[in-house]
Amino acid sequence: MDLTVDQFIDGLLSKEAYETPSDTVKEDDLEMNLPEWFDENLYNRGRSFFWRFCFGLSGSMTSGLISVFSVPTILAVLVGSRRSSSKYTAFKRYLSTFLHVMSWFRYDLKPGTVSWRSLYEVRRRHLKSGRAARLKNKGTVSQRDLALTQFGFLGYAVLKPDRIGVNQQEADDWEAYNHLWRVIGHMLGIEDRYNICRKNIEETREVCRLILERVYTPCLENVPEYFEHMARVMMDGMWTVNGTMESGSQMYLTKNLANVPGYILTEAERIDLQRRIKEKLNGKHPDIGVDASLLVEKARVEGLPERPPRLLYLKDYDTLDNAPEYKKLSLAAKYKLALFSIFIAFYNTNIGRVLINSYFVLSINLTEYFPYVAFFVYGIKNSYVNIFKESPLDDTPAKPNSEYNKPQQPIPWYKAILAFW
Repeated sequence: MDLTVDQFIDGLLSKEAYETPSDTVKEDDLEMNLPEWFDENLYNRGRSFFWRFCFGLSGSMTSGLISVFSVPTILAVLVGSRRSSSKYTAFKRYLSTFLHVMSWFRYDLKPGTVSWRSLYEVRRRHLKSGRAARLKNKGTVSQRDLALTQFGFLGYAVLKPDRIGVNQQEADDWEAYNHLWRVIGHMLGIEDRYNICRKNIEETREVCRLILERVYTPCLENVPEYFEHMARVMMDGMWTVNGTMESGSQMYLTKNLANVPGYILTEAERIDLQRRIKEKLNGKHPDIGVDASLLVEKARVEGLPERPPRLLYLKDYDTLDNAPEYKKLSLAAKYKLALFSIFIAFYNTNIGRVLINSYFVLSINLTEYFPYVAFFVYGIKNSYVNIFKESPLDDTPAKPNSEYNKPQQPIPWYKAILAFW
């Protein structure tokens, strides 16, 4: 019997889903097969849809990846793997991830193709990482966490397509994109009962909405220890691939997409936030602060830390520029947020989409075959990534969140200027 959305969510966020590993076989016995419901034509239309909006859709994946770091059980495995705790190892690991994902869109999904080999390699690494984590008593790579990671790749795109300049041009574009990620999820070992891509896009969109409300909004409101370090070294490391990457603005944008209270970008969001604060005040004096956690659902995942209330004051949101979290941003971060808005406005035009997509495709090829910016930072040999080779190990300790939350020293003038490019 088909599950309702609520039944599916209850199953996904259950203890059983977390205790069920990504694969139960030995590494040598791992096999990968297409699902019986695979529709090659629909799958390839999903690939075509991606390339028509590759800049916007891939951009949403960056915020999705940052969000995934906020899930305590996923973060624990990433920290324990010791493969992304410095800028260099994060660069190698997440550039490899990016190129893996691009291969899924570039090549046909048939045995022996780069796409097939890539999916097999990623699934094998999940199996290996899960076993290693269990041996170290650092958690596991579970069915639940695989599904929550799946959200990182498509969740924001299906929930807020207008924010990334994506719109349906053919009747089944979103259905095709949903099918594509449903197949990819299956190939990576996600059981059908935990695959967040359901039989139609409407159900998938509702599943993503509930995952956002019950997992990502509360997790990003109260992030686990080492989240700041792992997210920021990823963004700093990937700057050599994407020059527009700036950690402060990207973090703010991600929390805005995830509906974290206080991270506002539009007048409509400002008005709605003040309305919600007034509702919680319920007639009390307007100078009384409201705990931000009261504006979000309780997290349905375990492991979030205890922390003092983050108070929101009504008067702080009388204007957008006065919002406390926005005021904390550096001038370069505010500039990058403005630049992003300009890019998306231009991307919403036909000529803008063609030009920016063309630039994106060029950047993929440069990243893979001639990563010239990385040459100056990491050296020529270290700048190339082989997606079928494991990322290097790294003994750099992850810094606690407090190191990033305390007042930062002003950056040198030359770094401030470079941040604008």
